[in-house]
Amino acid sequence: MSALAGPAEAAVAAGSLDAAGDDGAGRQNLLLLVQLRWIAVVGQLVTVAGVSLGLGVSLPFGAMAGVLCGLVALNLGSLLRLSRPRPVAAPELALAMLLDVAALTLQLSLTGGATNPFAFLYLLQVTLGAVLLDGRAAWGLAAVTGLCFAGLTVLHRPLDLSGLADGSLPVLNIIGLLICFLLDAGLLVVFIGRINRNLRERDARLAALRQRAAEEDFIVRMGLLASGAAHELGTPLATLSVILGDWRRMPALAADPELMVELDAMEGEVRRCKAILTGILVSAGETRGESAAVTTLHTFLDDLVEDWRAARPSAHLVYENVVRDDLPIVSDTALKQAIVNVLDNAFEASPGWQRFEAVRNGGRLLLAVTDRGPGFAPDILDTIGKPYRSSKGREGGGLGLFLVANVVRKLGGRLAATNRLGGGAAVTLSLPLAALAVKEEEAHDDA
Repeated sequence: MSALAGPAEAAVAAGSLDAAGDDGAGRQNLLLLVQLRWIAVVGQLVTVAGVSLGLGVSLPFGAMAGVLCGLVALNLGSLLRLSRPRPVAAPELALAMLLDVAALTLQLSLTGGATNPFAFLYLLQVTLGAVLLDGRAAWGLAAVTGLCFAGLTVLHRPLDLSGLADGSLPVLNIIGLLICFLLDAGLLVVFIGRINRNLRERDARLAALRQRAAEEDFIVRMGLLASGAAHELGTPLATLSVILGDWRRMPALAADPELMVELDAMEGEVRRCKAILTGILVSAGETRGESAAVTTLHTFLDDLVEDWRAARPSAHLVYENVVRDDLPIVSDTALKQAIVNVLDNAFEASPGWQRFEAVRNGGRLLLAVTDRGPGFAPDILDTIGKPYRSSKGREGGGLGLFLVANVVRKLGGRLAATNRLGGGAAVTLSLPLAALAVKEEEAHDDA
């Protein structure tokens, strides 16, 4: 009878994953390999003790202990490998599987060779190799195991079974085959289940990366379109400004106070449009910190609310800032526009009441905007932050929260939306304060 030598180690579950360029699953499965090898070492010790003490079979303890020490050394080397940031490559995992086959072969050669019922653990190695490796490597592993099994028919140390009772050998052989089958079946179910889980996680990460790349490409195209539109609209706005100035100087219009009030309002709206276009041009393609002023958190939020209220005098915004520390931050134009977008959505849904609250939770800043409107539809909540998902029914709607979600994500934060129990909706921006904090070089430049 043989000790368990390396069947669990064959569950190296990341060869095909790293071939696809994903290292997360490779490192997870290499760690799994280490854990399984420890199990294999313990299994060998238990088996050796049971066969030698329970059945009275003489085993070469020195040589078998040497193989165990080799497996322990391989585990320590794997842990050292995991401590390095370099990706785990598929050839490394294939080599680990070959070393497991070598360990199994050495233990079998010391305990009866091909006549040992645990020789069928080779099938576990081949099965896992077919799942984890590419075609050429899998066929190579199968060829190596076949050659090892063939070599065991010739090169092996016969077991001394003189201590066994007469007629007990066939029974023990059947028991060994049964244990080997249960090991094969159990290990395959457990390990391949974990491998499939890692594959699903890898696929989910790749899908998220592809989705993020598509969204960022969409944002780039939108930024180019907005920048181009801002440049194009600059000319007609300048023309309107000139015309309004000419009208103001016309005696017939200057003598009419009502018309002058309307001219003042029109000029104010033109200036506001120019300011909006200037903000678009500043924000388009701007990296964080460029042409951004150093301010404090309270000043940033207070000024934002003041400007928003001035532009929407009919709004009824309740503003509460309960952040105690007035931290120095960079006035990020994109973040400001993101908060304004959320406030605008609340104003459209609930013109009579809106609430904006700033709270600090550890190292994060929570910005919550609530309203008393109809709330979000269930399908909108499930896809919050996706483009063209809007409850307003307008063509091209749903881009506001999409852009907000991407701005927040760039800063390492999260966007959450819920419906309030008493009616209305709540949108919360959770931002790491470290992403807003002023870096030393920025503070120096501002000084």
